[in-house]
Amino acid sequence: MEQEIKKDDFYHLEKKNISNNIKLNRTQRQLLLAAAAVSSGSGLAVELLLGTLASYLVGNQALAYGIAVGGFLAAMGIGSYLSRFIAPKAEGIILQRNLLLAFTWVELLIAPLTAFLPLGLFALFVLGGSIWLGLFLVTILLGILAGLEVPLLTRILEEAEGVREALAGVLALDYLGGLLGSLTFPVLLLPFFGMFPTAFILGALPALMVFAIGRNFTQLRRWGYVGLALGVLLLSLAPFAIPLSNNLENNLYSAPIIKRVQTAYQRIVLTHKGKDLRLFLNGDLQLSSVDEYRYHEALVHPAMSATPNKKRVLVMGAGDGMAVREVLKWQDVERVVLIELDPEMIKLANTHPRLTKINKSALLDPRVEIIYADAFLKAPNLNETFDVIIADFPDPDEKILAKLYSEGFYRRLSEILAENGILVTQASSPFFAPKVLSCIATTISQVGLEVHPYTVDVPSFGPWGFVLASNNIFEPEKLQLPIPTRFLTEPILHHLFELPKDIQLLKVEINRLSHPVIVGYQSDNRWLSY
Repeated sequence: MEQEIKKDDFYHLEKKNISNNIKLNRTQRQLLLAAAAVSSGSGLAVELLLGTLASYLVGNQALAYGIAVGGFLAAMGIGSYLSRFIAPKAEGIILQRNLLLAFTWVELLIAPLTAFLPLGLFALFVLGGSIWLGLFLVTILLGILAGLEVPLLTRILEEAEGVREALAGVLALDYLGGLLGSLTFPVLLLPFFGMFPTAFILGALPALMVFAIGRNFTQLRRWGYVGLALGVLLLSLAPFAIPLSNNLENNLYSAPIIKRVQTAYQRIVLTHKGKDLRLFLNGDLQLSSVDEYRYHEALVHPAMSATPNKKRVLVMGAGDGMAVREVLKWQDVERVVLIELDPEMIKLANTHPRLTKINKSALLDPRVEIIYADAFLKAPNLNETFDVIIADFPDPDEKILAKLYSEGFYRRLSEILAENGILVTQASSPFFAPKVLSCIATTISQVGLEVHPYTVDVPSFGPWGFVLASNNIFEPEKLQLPIPTRFLTEPILHHLFELPKDIQLLKVEINRLSHPVIVGYQSDNRWLSY
């Protein structure tokens, strides 16, 4: 009975306190809830942007997002705690006014920081500073400010309608905003506007939200105009972020950049100096026109020569068209299926005059069918078998790429490999990452295929490794090369599988989806001397 009285007294006390404060009209309440959604969405989007930027600059995607997202959430906790010290003794109308003013200041501070800090992080990397320390500090600063937003909004609404309604409304819109921000960034903002203009757009959102709030709260009208001016300024500066970031990016490459494309999946950069055209994906060199033929001939022709049937060929990755160019040299080829994740890579390979000159417009050949998909998901589900399967994926330096070198993936590929078919994959540098070649060979052999590792010297990369696998006995000395080449000859082909003394298979673990050991093998310290 006593407990019921206390609850009833508390109810009347809360109702009395609410009645003594400023009532929020419907528009004001909706604006504050919308502010919760905007702050959450833009905050999460900018952390995804920072994680993307860090992983593009230095790799290690898991660590980049771990710091960006994990650090952001931890810093939000600090911000939430600090919010208790804002207007701790004020009551009624004064409390509500102070909370609204504090929220306005937080938004006006977040806006320019969101816009300029990613550019500052990029500049720090270009100047040789610590990207990880910079990412941590940027994340903590933005996280603390973002952590102030929800408690302030909740307290403002609580003054007008009670704790339960305030929490329910703010948290619901906060979570919804987070979902919209996490989807909008990779699907719309990044591919359509690019990384740094997106930062300015995200920064403008809280500033413009202040303007909308100021128009509906008399005491904030002056700050509302400040928000409008800041939001318009950031949106106006967004296009200028492109040349500024381009000038910074130019310092990362030894040759002039002639093409840059930011896609939903990666950053594509083409450089050109003299006769050397280079393709970079997320800062990593993919090919040099000076010696790419060595790599692609070594990737394609041993496998094509080793199978009596070569009518149907599956190529995975290799969106630049160079591997397909080599495949099409074999007159027996009737059908080539190319699985490429990024449509922008194919578009560039088919339209850029310097690339089409090198790849001979191979992707436009009527025998070639292009499928835009994740090869890990799509390839095993193709309703046909292939005489040759060629995997030309990026090096497995991230867990998201390690799946393409996993035992489960190779097992599923073996199911679409013809009885006398050949599977071949690139296998990183056997000199700078010696365990990667061994890991791929060991992993493929686990699915029942006979493996044959080999290496080729590619000046742009150094010694490079490949692993060829077959269901049947493989005899290198019988391989023939009845096609035009620039590097390979039949004598080289016959001795290609004789590994140098300093490059031998090592005892390693199998790379599995549940245990991607190959990422650690790829991160060998020998790369420091590259």
